[in-house]
Amino acid sequence: MTKHELEYQEHLLPLTREELVARLREALSPKRFAHVCRVEQTAIQLAEQNGVDVEKASIAGLCHDYAKQRPDQDFIDVIHAKQMDPDLLNYGNAIWHGVVGAEMIKDELGVGDEDILNAIRQHTVGSNYMTKLAQIVYMADYIEPGRDFPGVEAARQITAQDLGAGVAYQTQHTLEYLIHKGQPVYPQTLVTYNAWVPKYQKENH
Repeated sequence: MTKHELEYQEHLLPLTREELVARLREALSPKRFAHVCRVEQTAIQLAEQNGVDVEKASIAGLCHDYAKQRPDQDFIDVIHAKQMDPDLLNYGNAIWHGVVGAEMIKDELGVGDEDILNAIRQHTVGSNYMTKLAQIVYMADYIEPGRDFPGVEAARQITAQDLGAGVAYQTQHTLEYLIHKGQPVYPQTLVTYNAWVPKYQKENH
């Protein structure tokens, strides 16, 4: 299935793919817009390989960074208005654009499907339980063709063989990176690490 053949079911999104793409083009810089298009295509490929709904993968892949370039105050306002976990205020855009951004995607774009919204919420921090769709968006964001960092080829190969092993690989490397940089670690990232990394380490030994 090509991206141009995707016409979303109304219960997933009240927009056509073309309308959604137009909204994203308005919301994002050209570079960020190109990234979300690559993530969508990677997510569709992973969905086809893993028996996951391709329309959901397309919507989640395109929307995952919808809120990435919003001002901080927009997120702070949503955290207060929706009475979200006040601990979120101690973090910033890297966490907010997924966890809080999902609320903006729900309200502004009309995405009501919880599977899609959870995949967006979890795409930077993961979760101890992630649906196949959530795993796909988490990995598609990490391994899309524009990514170029040490280990990305290994991540692509692992993900092609075993989606869950890809999740473990990314989570371990992200945590190592944050620790190396002396960055704060969002608690859910540690939960994700504990749920995924030891399990796959055992399987590989």
